Amino acid sequence: MTTPFMQAVDARSAEAISAGALLPVEAEEVTLESGGLAFIVRHVKALAKKQELPGGPRDPNFNPFLPPDPALTVGPVGDQHVAILNKYPVCERHLVLARTEFAEQTTPLELEDFRALAHLLSASGGLGFHNGGAPAGASQRHKHVQWLPSAPGNASLRMFRPVLDPDVREHTVFIHLQLPLRHCFVRVQAGKGVDEEVSARSMLQGYQRALETLQLSPDEQGNLPPSNMLVEEGWMLVVPRSREHFADVSLNALSFGGVLYVRDQQQIEAIREAGPLAALASVACPI
Repeated sequence: MTTPFMQAVDARSAEAISAGALLPVEAEEVTLESGGLAFIVRHVKALAKKQELPGGPRDPNFNPFLPPDPALTVGPVGDQHVAILNKYPVCERHLVLARTEFAEQTTPLELEDFRALAHLLSASGGLGFHNGGAPAGASQRHKHVQWLPSAPGNASLRMFRPVLDPDVREHTVFIHLQLPLRHCFVRVQAGKGVDEEVSARSMLQGYQRALETLQLSPDEQGNLPPSNMLVEEGWMLVVPRSREHFADVSLNALSFGGVLYVRDQQQIEAIREAGPLAALASVACPI
């Protein structure tokens, strides 16, 4: 069932595409197996346009969230976030949940960030994620998390589920032996039907448990080492990062959810030649 919030997302999307404020999703994809896991490599045309347009990624004089483009703004989510259509979407209903006041993207996620995610996850399921800093694929300094719906071909933690025990206690830490990189999964209360406040607090505690497990702590300025966080239907994955690119392909949190997004055919071939797991290992931290 579509919620009133998602109806507002769809209405705003249609208006924004009609006005030219939002790029429609145009993508081609291939499936590559690596280490017993199936990855999708998706060529999204909007990503090439993202590099070309004024006010693009990492322009220090441009903050697309303060204020957000009215044509892309869905509305408030909680007291400290606003839902914005991602101008360069990787799928339909791709949302940014941005802080209403500036904070650095590299600071640790807080309860309010997880409350914003819980508002969507509890009502509609899907995947919440965070790119913690430029080496983790963040293109903006302004603090934000993102959300994708659950749909065929979208990034997800589903490919890891066969070895994740659903009966373990909350905040149990799990290491996936097929991932040749530093990471950890944590069991959390998150997903469709879970009470929002319960979910937000569970995700925060799970996130803090992951940071402790991976020995990630803020520096004197309050910034964490770069990392990615993904959360979906009872599990959270956190991956420390060493750099952003593999063969000129920017890899963000969604790459660890089984979908690598590229700008052109040459980037697909680079990933095919190396293998998706090798590509991910090259931008993560070694075990």
